[in-house]
Amino acid sequence: MPSKEPAPQPLTSRNRFVFLAGLAIAVVGVYAIVSGSGNEQVADKATPPAAAASGNVASGLDKSLSTGAMAAFVFKKDRPAVVTGDFKDGNGNVVNLDNWKGRVALVNLWATWCGPCRAEMPHLAKLQELYGSDDFEVVALSVDLKGAEASAAFLKEIKADNLALYIDQTSKAMNRLGAIGLPVTLLVDRQGREIGRLLGPADWAGEDARRIIEAAIAEKAQS
Repeated sequence: MPSKEPAPQPLTSRNRFVFLAGLAIAVVGVYAIVSGSGNEQVADKATPPAAAASGNVASGLDKSLSTGAMAAFVFKKDRPAVVTGDFKDGNGNVVNLDNWKGRVALVNLWATWCGPCRAEMPHLAKLQELYGSDDFEVVALSVDLKGAEASAAFLKEIKADNLALYIDQTSKAMNRLGAIGLPVTLLVDRQGREIGRLLGPADWAGEDARRIIEAAIAEKAQS
């Protein structure tokens, strides 16, 4: 049964200059896209984990959690380091993922011209509302060539401006992360390593996603 969700947005011609020749070949097999995964509506009510910071549930962060709306989420067995390069925050400060060391980050690449991104962003905003803390942040990174002003206006328009504004106007983060389309979302552990990723829009505030997020928050960083 085909999924009701819009397909991941392909790159337009104006974005292709950021990719190296042969990128598509290099990233073949990175994603395991499962059709029919389905995404529910944004949850109206959800309870963050009462003791998310305690315990270590590393053994629970595996493909057994790739169910329902998260069926297309691909766990990375060896947890490679995530390198986006530098980007800017809404105040123009240069940052990179080192700024999130010690926290869990859900890094989402998006653009204003990406239809599926528009559908997904309210779910990410709800997730940030539920879990945003010293332990977790949704890092919604715009790779739109139009820059900060257009990206900020987009977030405000779709009522997702509780998400902090981050911009990579060069779009180089897409190449570094091996992203072949938008949106793409990576779950990054407290040591800056990739737990897993999902290509395409998803209900990040739904129960299936929250189980993964709660397990990642509860996992302690290794010393």
